[in-house]
Amino acid sequence: QVQLVESGGGLVQPGGSLRLSCVASGLSFTINAVAWYRRAPGKERELVASLTVGGISNYADSVKGRFTISKDYTRNAVNLQMNSLKFEDTAVYYCASGAFGLDPSGPEDYTHWGQGTQVTVSS
Repeated sequence: QVQLVESGGGLVQPGGSLRLSCVASGLSFTINAVAWYRRAPGKERELVASLTVGGISNYADSVKGRFTISKDYTRNAVNLQMNSLKFEDTAVYYCASGAFGLDPSGPEDYTHWGQGTQVTVSS
């Protein structure tokens, strides 16, 4: 059974940092594309960052230069380092994994999702 478990969310002041982690069981992040999405209250789900099977990263314009997605092969995890956090980064963050060896074209192509972790940026 595949399971993705996120952690690392919480309350942080503007300008602060958080590191989200998503640990997988039942699949290997080594050969899967991965992504972080978020959903803010009253807004559509949006892609925050992704890594293709080949290791190419992609970021939403709103987080470029502030967020970094990476894989931790020793833990079979994908991390999202978030720096210089802003009020508008407040959302539930979800990690997602694509199918074996395939690069997703959109959220519908991600086959497994975590339960989400809340990030709140507030003073």
